Amino acid sequence: MAGFRTLDDVNVAGKTVLVRVDLNVPMKDGRVTDDLRISRILPTLHELSRKGARVVVLSHFGRPDGKPVPEMSLKPVAAALATALGSSIAFADDCVGDVAKQAIGKLKPGGVVLLENTRFHAGEEKNDPALAKQMAALGDIFVNDAFSCAHRAHVSTEALAHLLPAYAGRNMEVELQHLEAALIAPEKPVAALIGGAKVSTKLELLGNLLGKVDKIIIGGGMANTFLFAQGREVGKSLCEKNLADTARDILRDAVARGCSIILPDDVVVARELKAGAPSKVVPAERVPADQMILDIGPVAAARLGTVLADCKTLVWNGPLGAFETPPFDAGTVTVARTAAALTASGRLLSVAGGGDTVAALRHAGVAEEFSYVSTAGGAFLEWLEGKALPGVAALAAPQPAAA
Repeated sequence: MAGFRTLDDVNVAGKTVLVRVDLNVPMKDGRVTDDLRISRILPTLHELSRKGARVVVLSHFGRPDGKPVPEMSLKPVAAALATALGSSIAFADDCVGDVAKQAIGKLKPGGVVLLENTRFHAGEEKNDPALAKQMAALGDIFVNDAFSCAHRAHVSTEALAHLLPAYAGRNMEVELQHLEAALIAPEKPVAALIGGAKVSTKLELLGNLLGKVDKIIIGGGMANTFLFAQGREVGKSLCEKNLADTARDILRDAVARGCSIILPDDVVVARELKAGAPSKVVPAERVPADQMILDIGPVAAARLGTVLADCKTLVWNGPLGAFETPPFDAGTVTVARTAAALTASGRLLSVAGGGDTVAALRHAGVAEEFSYVSTAGGAFLEWLEGKALPGVAALAAPQPAAA
């Protein structure tokens, strides 16, 4: 990929390779409950091991605020990583210093060691140069395979790339390739489906997308604010009424830029957000005063299917309704399955990301059927907003000489 070195550009045999991954996985009772992030890094770890590198895995876990917190140790994750790799791995109780050096010194070519939580050191999140030098001293080469952490300028995501020859891992490479295909050089027409609760959290995103895509589909609580801005009553729905003027500005800007903004024609309403709560479908302009919008309706879902059928590229961030609470998952599920079917037929490139989005697509049973589903949350959103990501930019920076 232009501007980024990958594993194709380096001989790792006999080298000690520091690999930044994202093992900030959900845990319950000491066990990993969702191993998607682990499965995504396996190609890089397998390749480095197969090529004879000594593989040193770096990651954060939780928010320990720069000090050791036993319940945020990566040690329980080591077992899950070993199982996924299909081989034993070592674990070191620190990510710098003698403990880390000794663990790495025992590695044979092809061996893997997981170092303790990088955020157990306050300097990690401060991008501290002294900590960066300590960490860089552990290896010969740096590989960043954690796109989901690339929006943070931390020691293990950004500083190391300036101290060691730096390369994108396979997960990072694939992520960047798909994001480029979706937004930088997409096949048109391009649709962006943007959902979620609040317009206020996605103003920069909407502003950036207006100049990049042909259609913006707005769903979730965000749509309520836009409906209200158009003079429609939204009852007791979640709605940022103070942003009505902002929503109208976005609608006007979209017209000026030739971008169509698509809001729901009909909606599902109920008096409470509760599983199995009595609900009904009403036109978007006829929401009862004592009820709230919790999903798009069947007419809206069918219309979105038609819209997507006319597009070549889809970027999806955010659900269309309260999908966690049936029956208010129907709209998200219907549209997700339509997008998946179009993808399977080769008619649509579909790229999705964000924690709620991944959960929604999994709920619909189609997460594996999209062209690419990003495990990133904040990094995916900031990329869509057009922001430079420190961890990515560092991979394109001038590289230090190989050790």
